[in-house]
Amino acid sequence: MDRTTDQRVRAADPAPAGPDTPQANRISHPVRPGRWLAAGVVALVLVWLGWSIAVNPNLHWDIVVDYQFDSVILEGLWVTIQLTVASMLIGVVLGVVVALMQISESRILRTGATAYVWFFRGTPLLVQLIFWFNIALIFPEIGLGVPFGGPKLVTWETNALVTGFVAALLGLSINEGAYMSEIVRAGLRAVDPGQQEAAAALGMSRAKIMRRVVLPQAMRIIVPPTGNQFISMLKTTSLVSVIAGADLLTVAQRLYLTNFEVIALLIVASIWYLVLTTVATIGQYFLERRFSRGFGTTVPGTLRGRIGRNLRFTGTAR
Repeated sequence: MDRTTDQRVRAADPAPAGPDTPQANRISHPVRPGRWLAAGVVALVLVWLGWSIAVNPNLHWDIVVDYQFDSVILEGLWVTIQLTVASMLIGVVLGVVVALMQISESRILRTGATAYVWFFRGTPLLVQLIFWFNIALIFPEIGLGVPFGGPKLVTWETNALVTGFVAALLGLSINEGAYMSEIVRAGLRAVDPGQQEAAAALGMSRAKIMRRVVLPQAMRIIVPPTGNQFISMLKTTSLVSVIAGADLLTVAQRLYLTNFEVIALLIVASIWYLVLTTVATIGQYFLERRFSRGFGTTVPGTLRGRIGRNLRFTGTAR
């Protein structure tokens, strides 16, 4: 056999699999019987739990169906939506203002913003709600006039002005503003200072730099936690039931105090909370994807996983 024939034979024969060949680098997936066993046990438990809930006669599913779209329940649902949207809007505005005060060069503004965040994040939201509901015990009248003991031009009775809904709105929005200020401040701090210097070198004013340069880039960081705060606010509104805020949980409690169907009415309220949370989660997902464009990043996780995480009870003790 000459040299040419030998080279052809070597080219036709496959090379032995060494440690650096693709065949040797293939990842093998060993069989894990423990994982399959655990998955089977979990699936069995879930099926058993669902079946037990579905056939339990003490849950009174017929009552749940009858009251799911009851007019009283829908009125409470509308109040919950109003409280959530209004409180978040006011909280976002307060958060932006306080965040700008925190990064201000004025020591007085920074001190005032720090005191605001310290107080309203450091006291329970439930205590704040009760305080606003009983504000008439401190100020029986609210008026406009000359400060420091001067004459008042216009006065109103506090009890007539601060209703249950207004007290709930004050408590939720002011408390939310303290949390939003930290979220907004973190977003503003994340923007490269060099861009602000470049904008200032171009002659842009400080307000224009904040509006045209800093805030658009900070929104990518601000939007995800703000969406989480909105979803948390949907569930936090249930706390206003202690001050008769006419929200979803409050009207459900009023109904079961008359017909004694406690569990059925609580299930009705829980279903509506789940619906609202799911809708808000879907909106948050697409909003995050919208603000992530152009930055080389994607929205973490799938929509299904995001819904599952937001449906978890996050707690209302702030």
